[in-house]
Amino acid sequence: DGYDIAAIGFAAPALARAWNITDQSTLGPVLGASLIGMLVGAPVLGLIGDRFGRRRAIITSCLIFGVFTWAAVLSTTPSQLAWLRLFAGIGIGGFMPNIVALTAEFAPRRYRATMVVLMFTGVGFGGGLPGLVAATLVPSYGWQILFTIGGTVPLLVAAVCWIGLPESVKYLTLVPERRADLVRLLKRVRPDLSFGDDVQFALADEKQYAGLSPRKLFGDGLGLITPLLWLLFVLNLMGYFFLLSWTPFLLASANLPMSKAAIAQTFFQLGGTAGGIALCRPMDNRGLWPVAILFVLAVPAVALIGYVGTISETLLMTVEFFAGFCVLGLQLGLNATAAAIYPTSFRSNGIGWALGVGRVGAIVGPILGGYLIAMHLPVQRLFVFASIPFAVGAVACIVLAQLYVTRFHGAGLGQRDQLDDAVKSG
Repeated sequence: DGYDIAAIGFAAPALARAWNITDQSTLGPVLGASLIGMLVGAPVLGLIGDRFGRRRAIITSCLIFGVFTWAAVLSTTPSQLAWLRLFAGIGIGGFMPNIVALTAEFAPRRYRATMVVLMFTGVGFGGGLPGLVAATLVPSYGWQILFTIGGTVPLLVAAVCWIGLPESVKYLTLVPERRADLVRLLKRVRPDLSFGDDVQFALADEKQYAGLSPRKLFGDGLGLITPLLWLLFVLNLMGYFFLLSWTPFLLASANLPMSKAAIAQTFFQLGGTAGGIALCRPMDNRGLWPVAILFVLAVPAVALIGYVGTISETLLMTVEFFAGFCVLGLQLGLNATAAAIYPTSFRSNGIGWALGVGRVGAIVGPILGGYLIAMHLPVQRLFVFASIPFAVGAVACIVLAQLYVTRFHGAGLGQRDQLDDAVKSG
């Protein structure tokens, strides 16, 4: 996932040279096409995950994503590549809601936010790899090597998931006709227990809901929480994908060697991994307040990239690392928040809608970046523009954090289910 999102940004300069593209805004639709696909894939495959299971939706996403990413090597025009990226985006969009839901539903309750964030640090590691591929393999094998690797691996992952990935225990509990699958899985978890035909299974730590209507995302106290969560996804993904898509190009245009620009982007991704890990336990204990702090810190971190890029390589790497710490750390925290807010009955769909709506920002970010670059604005000013969504997000996140405290009576993300249990037992 992280590899694919970053790979197109590193492929853009090589594509421009190979296809003799002089107007860089032409690549805007190519950079944004997969994000349009994600906008569709996240809620649709999230709904499929709630209806047919997380495991089936994840495998389907892998197959769609892998086939169309690999096919990108055959494209010869920006239009062809944009269409292939769009269909690949449908697959990659289906990954996130179902993997987040699966992880949240297996994680110990006290460490639910921690486990989701740790799982998502793979995005940061993957996002750092295209920079290394661009610096070492693209000069010899061309831009196609980025998509050859990005398409082959998901197909292998689909095969591994088919063999070994378990279905969610909580999901199976809600599907009576799959009771046999549930019993087999529980026996793998606890071989010392036996389950007779008279045993009934239920989710003791949350309310259950019938049906899969998206209207449930706004009911039962979620009327303001869901729209604010969507807004935060839009704002953060707008800034994140602007940086991910255009930073290598902008740094290269500021006379920084492409190899150094690629390494700087790798530091951005590694910083995101560190940010996610640092966010784990504070979120379990303090809810959304740590995320609000990262929104505030992201504003100066992003704005400084353009100013330090021409001063010192060491300073640039440091600022890129801290910017990634904030920006990608934010996204990991928001993913964990969505997993905690929505119950098993519509968790994949709730996460999918948040990610899908968020793709509006992810689409606007790269395309807007293309138009701003076409205006020949200074690099420093472009990065200041990129920091604006995080300033707005800081205000919105403070409001959402207070609403979360009110709804769950001060519980952290990892404490929410324990609170529900205490209320029921009381």
